[in-house]
Amino acid sequence: MEGWRGRGRRGREEREHPPPALRDRGIEKGCKYDYKEMLHNSTFCLVPRGRRLGSFRFLEALQAACVPVMLSNGWELPFSEIIDWNTAAVIGDERLLLQIPTTVRSIHQDRILSLRQQTQFLWEAYFSSVEKIVQTTLEIIQDRVLAHGSRSSLMWNSHPGGLFALPQYSGYLGDFPFYYATLGIKPYPKFTAVIHAVSPLVSQSQPILKLLVAVAKSQYCAQIIVLWNCDKPLPAKHRWPATSVPVIVIEGENKVMSSRFLPYETIVTDAVLSLDEDTVLSTTEVDFAFTVWQSFPERIVGYPARSHFWDSNKERWGYTSKWTNDYSMVLTGAAIYHRYYHHLYTNFLPTSLKGMVDQLANCEDILMNFLVSAVTKLPPIKVTQKKQYKETMMGQSSRASRWADPDHFAQRQTCMNKFASWFGAMPLVHSQMRLDPVLFKDQVSILRKKYRDIERL
Repeated sequence: MEGWRGRGRRGREEREHPPPALRDRGIEKGCKYDYKEMLHNSTFCLVPRGRRLGSFRFLEALQAACVPVMLSNGWELPFSEIIDWNTAAVIGDERLLLQIPTTVRSIHQDRILSLRQQTQFLWEAYFSSVEKIVQTTLEIIQDRVLAHGSRSSLMWNSHPGGLFALPQYSGYLGDFPFYYATLGIKPYPKFTAVIHAVSPLVSQSQPILKLLVAVAKSQYCAQIIVLWNCDKPLPAKHRWPATSVPVIVIEGENKVMSSRFLPYETIVTDAVLSLDEDTVLSTTEVDFAFTVWQSFPERIVGYPARSHFWDSNKERWGYTSKWTNDYSMVLTGAAIYHRYYHHLYTNFLPTSLKGMVDQLANCEDILMNFLVSAVTKLPPIKVTQKKQYKETMMGQSSRASRWADPDHFAQRQTCMNKFASWFGAMPLVHSQMRLDPVLFKDQVSILRKKYRDIERL
């Protein structure tokens, strides 16, 4: 399949700017097939020795999920210091060319599928853009210099890849949500609730106090952190209700939105239950959401869902809060996720995006969804509750009255397009899955069911 391609400058020009007939039909000028189509339809792609140190055919094969068959003795494959190319390519001997057909035919279908999947992972993780190639190079150099804190081979060669598994966070695989299944371990069976407070505490009937009591009653709650991002002074300790779990009040750093995702050392559990001060959840609903998260520790699991769409008229991404079958975001006003995402949000994302969030006092929840979906390549998971979730309208004098701001959705649409531009694509993934205990209509007494309060409608 390599033979028809031209060589030298003229050949490159013909490949990049083929005649119209060749572009339209791919059958003129002696070319029987369209090259790109043939590449994508191939299982194995021969990668012979190039005129220089390497061959661009190698990256073309990776991109097309075509297993590279390397025929270049002595050629050092890119990033071979950290990538195990035996899991994504067939390394042949160019002196034994005639044996290659027999070799590839002997590879089992399961092995072929594994090889092709790995080509896609490696392409997306390390080669799909100049930025990723440069970043991978710099991270490899960092691992050389700081060998004691370098990433393991498993981190580099399995999803989500070395660029998302930051060694500054931990050198132990079990501290990352991506490797629980591989290691056969489970996350710590408790959560830390982080309640984002932006309104002064003036009444004992405010939603935040009711929320604090409901969360504290959860059998899975280890501690509650109240992040005080209000301009007013911290309330006296006696103003907070008495609970059976510790309540820690932290004054927000610079009172900005991104401070709710800082990797606070006081968070000692794997799971973080992120809450807005006006969220209305019962103890049973909290328990159910956490139980679901334990099965999906690498994802965001929560209640309020939103979605994105492509606006063909404006040629940009749009944001909607309409209740539809599809969703692609679960807002962090009532959601559970792994604490590693606090570290990734703070240390991986650029200052420009976090600065935009802080300037607008908006979109921090969208940015966290972008980040988690970019890492996992998966959608969040929505769980349903007894009462339809509603964003409570707060006083116009409050900084948290953003839901009443007419510019709120316009800002969020701007954010989405800015974020998509930085990520290089739209990472959000649509889903229609909702986990709802009400739907389990088995013939069991309501008193024997685990989430009776939700199911008793």
